[in-house]
Amino acid sequence: MSEQQQDQETPVTPVLTKKQAQKANATVIGMLIATGITLLLVLVPVLLNPSPKSEIRNVDVQQIAVQAAGDAGYAPLAPDLPDGWSSNYARWEASNSSGVPVWEVGYITPETDFIRLSETNAGNPTWVAQTSGDSVVAGERTAGGQTWELRDSASGKASMVLEMNGITVVLTGEADLAEFDVLAEAVVRDLTNG
Repeated sequence: MSEQQQDQETPVTPVLTKKQAQKANATVIGMLIATGITLLLVLVPVLLNPSPKSEIRNVDVQQIAVQAAGDAGYAPLAPDLPDGWSSNYARWEASNSSGVPVWEVGYITPETDFIRLSETNAGNPTWVAQTSGDSVVAGERTAGGQTWELRDSASGKASMVLEMNGITVVLTGEADLAEFDVLAEAVVRDLTNG
């Protein structure tokens, strides 16, 4: 082998002078300092802002029901519930995708589960199926002295359906059935007294 070929095959190991090594280290240290300052600038506002508090909004269902009664043509349900229950919305929808006018109220149970009350005087099997999340009939459940149709959906939500005095009521949610019973009993009291 010639000397030229041997030089080409031997790897060259770069050697840094002391000054070059200091410059390389200074670049790395500078980058670390800049990253630290950037993180500090980002973290300070994040830490100074208070975290959002989950507020349970409690709307006046009774007042909204009185306002909706003229449009509905009947007195929408606004049942009295025990302490610990709240509602986060109440609305009258004269027109929606199902074509059935509906009164809806969202209730938060004392265990912070959700149950939606849907009520109409124009209920039909299609509307019941849509409102209950295409659930299937799983049996019956007695609440408030009335027999409710109990339905289960693939998503784990339960529904209770009642037809009484020309009104169809669907309760839907993921709460325990004992909490459904509390709301169902209050609904029956309202339907009986209304």
